[in-house]
Amino acid sequence: MTTAVSRPAQGVPSASADAAAVAAPDALPRECTFDPGDWAILARHWYPVALSREVGDAPVSVRLLDEPLVVYRANGRVVVANDICPHRGVPLSKGFAAGDGGGIRCAYHGLRFGEGGRCTDVPAHPAAKIPTRLNLRHYPAVERYGLVWTCLRPTQEGLGSPAIPAMAHWDDDGFQRITCPSIDIAAFAGRQVEGFLDVAHFGFVHLGSFGDPDDTEVPAYQPVRHERGFSVDYRSTASNYPHGSGKQAPPGFTWLRHFDVHLPFTATLVVHFPGGGRLNIMNAASPVSARMTRMFAPIARDFDTDQPVQGVYDFNRTVFEEDRAIVEVQKPENLPLDPRLEVHIPADRSSVAYRRGLRDLGLSHFFTA
Repeated sequence: MTTAVSRPAQGVPSASADAAAVAAPDALPRECTFDPGDWAILARHWYPVALSREVGDAPVSVRLLDEPLVVYRANGRVVVANDICPHRGVPLSKGFAAGDGGGIRCAYHGLRFGEGGRCTDVPAHPAAKIPTRLNLRHYPAVERYGLVWTCLRPTQEGLGSPAIPAMAHWDDDGFQRITCPSIDIAAFAGRQVEGFLDVAHFGFVHLGSFGDPDDTEVPAYQPVRHERGFSVDYRSTASNYPHGSGKQAPPGFTWLRHFDVHLPFTATLVVHFPGGGRLNIMNAASPVSARMTRMFAPIARDFDTDQPVQGVYDFNRTVFEEDRAIVEVQKPENLPLDPRLEVHIPADRSSVAYRRGLRDLGLSHFFTA
């Protein structure tokens, strides 16, 4: 279950969420694996860092863009902050729940941190005024699609500002909402997203899940650019039914897959099934570092809604494990944005559009090295 968070149009977090965050310094993370200029661009965007159901009163350790973070609840509200105690530099993720729902305590001297990362108790000096410098450097936190989202360098809200990606059907009546367990991939987030968008690999990579080696031709399609990225309507006879399900599409049925890309590292896929059923999968690639990605996958569907979600978890895991085996061995490990560095075929239109979109964000050196 997610906590109540105001939800403005088009997925943009509320002003109060941004205003609550303490401005972060310009310094890069201590062990940054990104080019400084690229890191500054990527840090302006929103990413999921944890499943809502996995965040309770105890501290949870996560990492985003090489920045160590701690996530916890205080009085029911999620806090995302730097994973370091301002007192003596101990990671707060090594601490424990305060026991009263009011936050977490540092493992070293028991300092308690509550809502908004505020220090609310110093056991060694219970009657003394607590200096504001003991408050944690924290970031905006929004719960959506069963995930905790944050942004390391939030910009002023307004037209063109980065936003939490939208997901069709999540709030529609009749749709089941499923948030799958996360998957760690030892690869760059851009490579993982590009693989999600690829329509030519079904009959080769996904033979254990849904791919058909006798149906590999890719009909023509055309990406359409929009403010946040681009969208694609892809029609083919390639089935989306899992192997062993006993289900088959009617002869000659054309599957519609609608991809929508939200730069830099999120995409959604709405699959139109026979009989009108729809399945929407969000592929939210959270860049732990330049070489590690934590992939989150909320799903909304309006069929088989009475079936156990474990089956969805298992199938989703199989599909993304098949992708992981490929993505983790690609070279170069980063994503070449210079179109001359790799050879392209017509089936790569989404890939070419995705790389162009990243280039338009201003990303450069890291992605072409």
